[in-house]
Amino acid sequence: MQNIKDIRLLSQLLYGSDLVSPREVVAWMGAMQAQDYNMAKWAVGIRLKSATEQLVEEALNRGEILRTHVMRPTWHFVAQEDIRWMLRLSAQRIKSSSVSRDRALEITEDLYSKCNDLLVRILEGNNFLTREEVGMEFKKAGIAVNTARMIHFMMRAEVEGIVCSGPVRNKKLTYALIEERVAPVKELHKDEALAKLALNYFRSHSPASLQDFIWWSGLSVADAKQAIASIETELISEKFASQELFIHQLYAKELKVDKVLHLLPGFDEYIISYKDRTSVVASEHQSKAFTNNGTFYPTIMCNGQVVGVWKKSVLKTSIKIDTTFFEQTLQPQQKALAKAENVYLKYLGLPVSK
Repeated sequence: MQNIKDIRLLSQLLYGSDLVSPREVVAWMGAMQAQDYNMAKWAVGIRLKSATEQLVEEALNRGEILRTHVMRPTWHFVAQEDIRWMLRLSAQRIKSSSVSRDRALEITEDLYSKCNDLLVRILEGNNFLTREEVGMEFKKAGIAVNTARMIHFMMRAEVEGIVCSGPVRNKKLTYALIEERVAPVKELHKDEALAKLALNYFRSHSPASLQDFIWWSGLSVADAKQAIASIETELISEKFASQELFIHQLYAKELKVDKVLHLLPGFDEYIISYKDRTSVVASEHQSKAFTNNGTFYPTIMCNGQVVGVWKKSVLKTSIKIDTTFFEQTLQPQQKALAKAENVYLKYLGLPVSK
């Protein structure tokens, strides 16, 4: 059996991907964390055979990919066909997690219902509105709003399957009604949804542990165990450094992974989707790659290992990419690094360096 990093590069589409559609990438990954909108688009683009930011944004504008609060909860990209069953699976857990904060913000269930009814009225007919515009409509209706309240109002509407992301308008994100944005699909029972979630995760994140899956999905221990058991015929259990990890049968055979170097976006699934990240980020370097309060920086990944961080500086007519390596010995060859930078520049539609 090959090592953890080789399998993850393959399962996470960071090596040898032949996918050409952003929707295919998101559907394969199950869900992709997306609170940083621009970085999340790059997370999709980096997993395509060839991509531009425009290609990814067009898929979002068409509603093939949707951005909503689901699972843990935080912003995620999900494929259009998956949004309803994923929301049903996690909605009650998300609502329960906000009860104390709702009380502090003086938000009652009746107020949530009033806001949801109003959202249906002001968004119907594909009348896509930004959060600020929605807030103005709430004020007209006599609902007191501030930043914290709007976050809760809109997240509740998302998890109840009323709204999701609409197209970008004047570089601003909008909301849309799910009923107008998403075609009807067959409803999944909870057991079916758990099995599908487990399949999506282990197919695209192998190898991973039970605790990794719980962290990513936000499921209870009991539901996570049931989900894994429901697809056990498709999984192989292996011991890696005394830890039990599950591997989808797609990766049962030895598969060759050649040299790989990527400028990973912040909050990328390659790092954030596991509870234990030591196999790809050495313990002594983790504080440089992500913080205890949940900020994940753009990182440099070489042959499966995170070796440094990068950032983009916007100049008058171009951008500059600054790189910092955790150790001098981890710095890859300049030619390989330049190639990775050019992939990103090409994605942005900018001239590449020679």
